[in-house]
Amino acid sequence: MKAKVIGGGFAGCEACYQLLKRGVDVTLVEMKPQKFSPAHHLDTLCEVVCSNSFKSEDLSTSSGLLKAEMRLLDSMILRIAEQSRVPAGNALAVNRSNFSEQVTAVLNDYPNFNRITAVETSLGTENYDFVIVATGPLTDEALIPAFRKLFGQNFLYFFDAVAPIVTAESIDFDSAFVASRYDKGDADYVNCPMDKNEYLDFYNNLVNAETVELKDFENNVFEGCMPIEVMAKRGLDTMRFGPLKPIGLKDARKNEKPYAVLQLRKENVEGTRYNLVGFQTNLKYGEQKRVFSMIPALRNAEFVRYGVMHRNTYINAPKLLNCCFQVKSNPKLFFAGQLTGVEGYMESTVSGLVAALQAFRLFSGLSPVQFGGDTVTGALCKHISTDFGEYVPMNSSFGILDPLCEHIKDKTKRKLAYTSRAIESMKKTVINI
Repeated sequence: MKAKVIGGGFAGCEACYQLLKRGVDVTLVEMKPQKFSPAHHLDTLCEVVCSNSFKSEDLSTSSGLLKAEMRLLDSMILRIAEQSRVPAGNALAVNRSNFSEQVTAVLNDYPNFNRITAVETSLGTENYDFVIVATGPLTDEALIPAFRKLFGQNFLYFFDAVAPIVTAESIDFDSAFVASRYDKGDADYVNCPMDKNEYLDFYNNLVNAETVELKDFENNVFEGCMPIEVMAKRGLDTMRFGPLKPIGLKDARKNEKPYAVLQLRKENVEGTRYNLVGFQTNLKYGEQKRVFSMIPALRNAEFVRYGVMHRNTYINAPKLLNCCFQVKSNPKLFFAGQLTGVEGYMESTVSGLVAALQAFRLFSGLSPVQFGGDTVTGALCKHISTDFGEYVPMNSSFGILDPLCEHIKDKTKRKLAYTSRAIESMKKTVINI
């Protein structure tokens, strides 16, 4: 069996390993060192371009749970990260150069591995049983025409402008009400009102909050999508004529009209997640938690993901891919990594693992592996293949897992229940791999 992998980042390198160890002849096409993206500098594979932290290993966190699942699935990237770690408390952080060098060395040691340095321009599958595309959020412009030819212009995004997402169970419904504006149509929105003092307090904290410093190549990306903090700085009442407009919204339980109203919209079919409508932001994550929690209905909000605005090439995966990361219109093509709408080092890695595993099984005449929605791995597979409204990238979170059968009020115990259930589910799954 012969396969080609395009892209030597986290997803691509993990995909290579999963195929190599199963005896597949793998050709990796990576443009470095012939050409570098604006964020890459090393000649070696699997370069860590942002933070050198791969998040917490604590099993009471979704990132810790994902790592536990990846150990059961024999992730090379995770294993080498643990071998090249540097002190970082309960987080897994790595020595950048050592980590990248080790990944490169492991792959080079396989006799069935062939690395080609080239700027890929084609998605053709000629001479290969299948191809895995894992070119990342900074995919080179030379490959974009091939994406457009395959998917069309409307299925490709070039930046990630996503409002924060919170769990439904963490919304304080004593301080919120369900209604549509002017009572037109179904009551699809959860409305979070503020009185004047609450709004002014929120406004003052928002305009003074710390923001993420954008990289040079990101500064001109968001001309058509304004961060909420930038909007706020244009005037005290600007938000009240935009995403916090109170007109047409009234809580039937109260006599007074709200001064400002944030609307929350369902993020999935089950209604377990809601996004903060119009709250795209460049605030630092800690600041988002602090400032947005000042809205009364969000005082105890649990964030599934925080808002981001950065350059990020990704496809509208639910319309294009199935849960195996396989292209619906071309079964010989698979996509993996941030290009599919997963976010984070380990999330990208596990997507490459799944894409390679499923491709190998499908082209070996075996049935694909069924990852349960009670695991982070399975939930990410479900996310990239479930069409519901506007598609947004997602990282690991307990909020994307199938709900527990019983409600556990204690937050730590609830998270550990998710973890215990997921690990047992994954153990049953790997028996059949």
